[in-house]
Formats: sequence, structure tokens, C-alpha cells
Amino acid sequence: MPQSNQSATVPADSHSPPGTKARKPTFLNNLGADLPASLVVFLVALPLSLGIAAASGAPVMAGLIAAAVGGIVAGSLGGSPLQVSGPAAGLTVVVAGLVDEFGWQVTCAITAAAGVVQLLMGVSRIGRAALAVSPVVVKAMLAGIGITIILQQLHVLLGGQAAGSAIENLTGLPAAITNVELHSALLGLAVVAILLTWKFLPAAVRKIPGPLAAVVAVTAVSVAVAPSVERITFSGSIFDAIALPSLPDGNWRAAAMAVITVALIASIESLLSAVAVDKMHGGSRTNLNRELVGQGSANVVSGMLGGLPVTGVIVRSATNVEAGAKSRTSAILHGVWVLVFSALFAGLIQLIPLSVLAGLLLVIGAKLIKVADIRTSLRTGDLLVYSVTLVCVVALNLLEGVIIGLALAALCVLWRVLRAQIQAHAPSAEALPWRVTIAGSCSFFALPRLNRVLHSVPEGQDVVVELNADYLDHAFREALVAWQKQQRNTGASVILEEHGTTAFSDAEDNTPQRQDPREFPLPPRTSWLPSGANPVDDGGRLPLRSILLGIDKYHRRHADKVRPLVQDLTEGQNPDTLFVACVDSRVNPNLITSSGPGDLLTLRNIGNVVCNDGSDASIDSALSFAVKGLAVDSIVVCGHSNCGAMKAVIADAEGASPDMGDGFDVWLEHARPSYSALLAGHPVAVAASAEGYSRLDQLSMVNVALQLRKLEEHPVTGPALASRQLQATGLFYDICTARVVLVTPEGIEQLDPSMAVRA
Repeated sequence: MPQSNQSATVPADSHSPPGTKARKPTFLNNLGADLPASLVVFLVALPLSLGIAAASGAPVMAGLIAAAVGGIVAGSLGGSPLQVSGPAAGLTVVVAGLVDEFGWQVTCAITAAAGVVQLLMGVSRIGRAALAVSPVVVKAMLAGIGITIILQQLHVLLGGQAAGSAIENLTGLPAAITNVELHSALLGLAVVAILLTWKFLPAAVRKIPGPLAAVVAVTAVSVAVAPSVERITFSGSIFDAIALPSLPDGNWRAAAMAVITVALIASIESLLSAVAVDKMHGGSRTNLNRELVGQGSANVVSGMLGGLPVTGVIVRSATNVEAGAKSRTSAILHGVWVLVFSALFAGLIQLIPLSVLAGLLLVIGAKLIKVADIRTSLRTGDLLVYSVTLVCVVALNLLEGVIIGLALAALCVLWRVLRAQIQAHAPSAEALPWRVTIAGSCSFFALPRLNRVLHSVPEGQDVVVELNADYLDHAFREALVAWQKQQRNTGASVILEEHGTTAFSDAEDNTPQRQDPREFPLPPRTSWLPSGANPVDDGGRLPLRSILLGIDKYHRRHADKVRPLVQDLTEGQNPDTLFVACVDSRVNPNLITSSGPGDLLTLRNIGNVVCNDGSDASIDSALSFAVKGLAVDSIVVCGHSNCGAMKAVIADAEGASPDMGDGFDVWLEHARPSYSALLAGHPVAVAASAEGYSRLDQLSMVNVALQLRKLEEHPVTGPALASRQLQATGLFYDICTARVVLVTPEGIEQLDPSMAVRA
């Protein structure tokens, strides 16, 4: 019925259910946390933006324009609620190169065009695709940027001028040290010292952002002791610094490449930063496509106003989260504070010495080089990719270094994925065959190695090929079959054992594809031949298959994996179930119950029977040991399809008793009551018949039901079942479908929904 008061309620948002009371706007709810957080982020962003602008060779105010636009535009439109955007050190080298090549106003046009590319990427919904970049390449790129910034700013700290490339800055360091300007160097080193020791100061002091404290303190000292040191210079306010972009006079190909470079680097850095920020808080996750739209919009605006390129910045974003921000309002307000300060207090900025910003950038550059990243790349085998990318970024340029790093990372992946491990093992004893082990992706890429290894096996020697492939193509299969024929022509036998997820026979006529891995270590397929073919090989001998060879294989492939599972069972066992099964070789209790060592106490006999009259000491002792000795929780009686014991019962009832000796005939006495129950129309037989099971399988199910009844009447299990300290379950294993059916005294139940209706 409709609620009488619905008209008085308004949904709080589009996702609120009807009847929800209207809530206060989110802006007001979060303002108490976002306002102080925005002030903290503003204090961190201010000196960083100035330093990045100075390092980029751009007008100093361009850094503040980018900070204000990044906060207001990207903060409003972006998909990450807590990410803070602005000029980033990651693009410093690129922007410096663009300014040298094209000039500042053309660089602004490139920034705006890169924003358009980002907008198109966001609208095209390829935000997640931009994350398909090897993390080790990104980490090496940042480390390369850090080294480049350090080499560049060392010259500024020493009172000189930085050169155009990292190599030139490196080779020019001795001369810069020789011609050091002492006041500049001391001021820059003072900033470095403050920033390095800031984390050791009392918590009350550390509430002030370290970069802001270092810049303000050292600038104040410089005014008193080094008034002639070189400082930031510009004319007018932030509004006077607005510069409209202009198109390049020529070299459009280089300009287009620059647009793509700025767009890709800004996008990757922003998206990776957003993903990192998501891990720092428990709020809404980033919409990556919307984040690209926000970053693109910010770069269009920043480029049109004469600002630096904008990206998401992890340092400011982490500060925002740590300061307690709750929504995007904090990022927007931080941009407003940058704008207000730049308009009203621009004169204070001109007091800052260039060497002070150089000291700040030295620390920022050093933080981009993480020892943990180097250790990770060493552990994961990516040190080569990391090293090559870093060297190329420093020695060449950022774009070429990243492209080379990505290409090398892709080649490493291809090498690891496509390289099959193929080895030949000489026999440890004269009676044993040679072994050839093949593992991995078996494609035509592996044919040279396959050919070399196979032909290292002597002619006339018996061979077992252990194939553990996750991918197998026709070319690989063809080469293996050709060698097999050659080896057999020398009088040797060649047996293939398949342990992997792909079937060798499928590679002959089907398109190769990866298969789902098998969880349970099933026995290998051991035939090269089509289904139904004679397994005897060309030499007239049976395949090399025996218990001893099986044990040898177990030692090689599974013993080390089983050892951790049985170490705790060395001194005793504590199974929870007694599993009563037939001796039939096709029934594997551990396989069909997904159990391991120590889980099942197993009792196997012909026809999976129990008794309640004390006529068999073996069964009685097993029941007593399970219930009284091990205190199992349950007993399972499991029959199976096409049971030989049930066939014998039917044959015996029809006067065709099998000639297997007196002992077998006596044993069948335990199962004969099941046949009588079948003839009497037992409910289980009726249910099994309705499901389409044969008369033989109906008898097997009825037999399980009668064994459950015997357990209820047994002097050991009966009282435990009555008191519910023990439970009994009946199962039926259908071999042809490899499915298990639940058997109850009243009927059967399909445990696999897909088998509920039988053909």
C-alpha cells in the first residue's frame, strides 16, 4: 500500500530510495573538514608551483596560474574526489625543452592542444587503457626526471646557469663547483637541510608544511645577509602574467609530437596518482574517464591563460587526504587561495632567491628516486627495464626514454610468456627411459630449442615426454610428432604424458587457445593415438607405465607440494569423516570430495557395504576405530555407476551366479537385501528410475540407502547417530558424467544443478 506521508519526503539524491528524508547539501556537511585541509594544501602547493615554474624555464607566474586552474577546474570536473592537480615535476624536463625549442607562447598552445587530446581520451572512455603501462617504466621515468632535475638545479644552487640537457649539466658540474657563488650555495643547502630534518622536529612544529617553512625562513635570512643574491623577477600580478598562446611558425611535426607527449605523460601521471590516492582513503573510487575530462579541461584553460601543464600531483593529493579532506571542495578551495594570494601578495614572491627554489627542487627530485623501486625491480626481474628506461630518459629525452622502456618491457613479457622450458634428462638407472620435459607456451617460437633438445636424445632410447603446456599450436605438435616417428623408427618407444591444461590432440585441427588450469593433479594422459587406437607401440611393447614409474613421477612432480600438507600429520591423524566406498578403481574419494591428506578415513570393500550383526570383524573394527577412536563427525557411504558387485547380485538372483569362489558368494550376502528392496519398489529406486538411471544404477543407489539404515542399527554407530553426535550421508558417483548424487532413505537429489534433468 502507498505510504500516506510520501509527499512530505524528498529523496536526498538520485540514488536514495523513496521516503528518505532530505539531507543537508554535501558541501555544507564537509566544509568543516575541507576548509582547513584546503589551507594546508595551498601552503604546500605555493612554493612547489614556483619552483617547478623556475625549473621549467617558464614565467614564474605560470606555475601559480596552473595551480589555481588545476585546483578549480580539475577539482570541479575531475573524477577523483580527493586528488589535487597543478604543475608537476614529472613534466619539468619536457616543458623546459619545449620552451627552448618553441618559446613560451607556443608551449602554451601545446598545453591547450594536449588538453583537447585528454578530453577526447576521456570522452572515448579509454581511461583504463591509459593504465596499460608497465609500472616499472613509470617508476624509472620518475627516477630519470628526478636525476635530470637534480643535475639541472645543482647549477642554479651553485649560482650558475643550467644547460639544456642532463648530459651537459653533468659534464659542466666541475666548472660550476669551481665557480661557486657562496651565498647562493649556502642558502640552497640551508633549504635542503631544513627539509631533511623537518620530520624529526616536534609534531606541533610539523603542522606547518616543511617546504613553506624552509622557503620562508631562508628567504628571510637572505634578505638580511645576502641582499644581492639573484631572486625571482617578474612584473605585475597574476592577471598581468596571462599570455595568450600562439601557433608555431613551422616544424608542425615536432609540435604535434610534443602535444602527444604532454597529453600522454600528463594523463598517465594523473591516473596513476588517482589510483594511489584511492588506496589512501575509504571513500568513493575514481572515475578514470571523468578524471581525464577534468585534467583535459584544466590543461585547455591553463594553456589559454599562459599556465604550465596541469596533472594530478601525488604530493599535494596525499597532503589533502592526510589533512582530513572529505570532498572535492578542498581541492577547489586550494585553487581559490592560490589565486587570491597571487593577486594580492605577488610582491612577496620576488623576495625568494633562485637558489632557495633550487634547494627545494633538489629534495623533490631526490624523492622521485626510490630505493624501494630499485629493490622491487631487482626481485621481480625488471631491473634491466628499469635501468634502460632511466638511462634513456636522462641521456636522450623523456618521450624517447619512455618509448624505449615500454618496448623493452613488452619484449621481456614476450620472452617470458612465449619461451617454453624444454629439457632432456638422462635416465638415473639403466631400466628407466629418457625424459624430455616441456613446460610453458608451446608455439612455433620454441621450435629451434625443441629441435635441439629432442635431437640430443640418443637413437634407440625409450623416451617419456612430459608435456605441461598452457598453450600448444599446430606447428609445435607437428614437430613433436615428426620426431616421435623418427625415434620409433630406431626401435625405441616414445610415450607422451600430458600434465598441462591443453590437450595435445586438439592442436591438430583446432585453433590453439589457452585452457583453464586444473586444480587437482589428475593423472596424465598417456597416449599419442586417437581414441580407441591400440596402445601397443611400434616395437610391440606396452607403454612405459608401472607403479614404480608412477612413484618416480610422484617424487619429481608432487612430493615437494604434498610435504607441507602432511608435516602436521606426522604424529597422528584427526579426520572428520569415515568414507565407505567400493574397491572399484574408478572411484577416487579424495578427488570427488576435494579433500587432502588427513581429511578422510577410508573403508573400501566390494559393494561399499556395512553390517549390523557382527558378521564381519573388519567392518566392525573400522566403525569402532572411526567413532570411538577418532571421534569422526560423519560417515559417508558412496556407491557408483556400473558397479561390478551389483551386477553380481543381479546375476545371482537370476540364477547366473559368477564363479568367483565361496568367499565372494558369502560376501554378496551383505548386498542381497538391496536387490529385494529394489524389487519391492524402494523409494530410491523409484526416484532414480524417474531420473533415467538404469536398473543396475538404481540397485547401487538402493544399496547405499540400505547401508545407511544398517548404520542406524549398528551397536557402535546407532547410538551416536541417535544423539546427533554423528551424521550419515549417502552418495552415488556417476562415472559417465563424473557427477555426485545425494542419496537419502526417501530418494535422490542432484547436487549439480546442471544435471537435474537427465537425457
